Amino acid sequence: MSTITTKDNTQIYYKDWGVGKPVVFSHGWPLNADAWESQMVFLASHGYRCIAHDRRGHGRSSQPWNGNEMDVYADDLAELLDALDLKEACLIGHSTGGGEVARYLGRHGAARVAKVVLMGAVPPLMLKTEANPGGLPIEVFDDIRTGLAADRSQFIKDLTTPFFGANREGHKVTQGMRDAFWFQGMQGGLKNELDCIKAFSETDFTEDLKKIKVPTLIIHGGDDQIVPIMASSMLSSKLIKNATLKIYPGAPHGLADTHKDMLNADLLAFLTAA
Repeated sequence: MSTITTKDNTQIYYKDWGVGKPVVFSHGWPLNADAWESQMVFLASHGYRCIAHDRRGHGRSSQPWNGNEMDVYADDLAELLDALDLKEACLIGHSTGGGEVARYLGRHGAARVAKVVLMGAVPPLMLKTEANPGGLPIEVFDDIRTGLAADRSQFIKDLTTPFFGANREGHKVTQGMRDAFWFQGMQGGLKNELDCIKAFSETDFTEDLKKIKVPTLIIHGGDDQIVPIMASSMLSSKLIKNATLKIYPGAPHGLADTHKDMLNADLLAFLTAA
């Protein structure tokens, strides 16, 4: 397997497909790099080098007790880009991965980055606070922690329903999509996944977003039941200069699977645009 070893001795797994300008993918919780395979095959077939890593504590990467928070996730991403010496990369982040990308740019700048895509991303802040009244109450995330700790396997199986919009009339969610989600979720460490809930829900990315100057495409499902669009992408699109917001009507959080043809076409168009 292809891995790098970070400064705190954590092994980060990554896959590296194709040749051309680099496109780097950051996955959502509790998934891993496999969540991006449809996009990677498509873009690599169109002349791009596609790289996706398993976040620490997820997938095939190490499961360290410490460091399961957004600053370290961003630093891990920086170490990967540095190790591969990537230049003019497009960073694509889904959900928690969108936060990872934003924090990377906030901490490390855009010297290696040409473009950004945030998809169903958690920034600027998921948690409801006095300054962020449109966010979700802390009880929502406490319930996720409780459910995950009580019966992780069943919780992840149940999560596939809102994630893919399988509770909506006319959905085309397959058992295969659900099984792949469960399999990826069960590869992570329980401690790491519990810590990551705090990271994706309580981290404020407002200042990170303000620092993003490169062309940015923001994509969000109009029926996202996981990351509410009004408190995320609608706000992010106003905080990021050069941002374009595209809403997929009726699409769920897991649109990389349910709307992969539309997404792939939009990603290719964004990458090839001047």
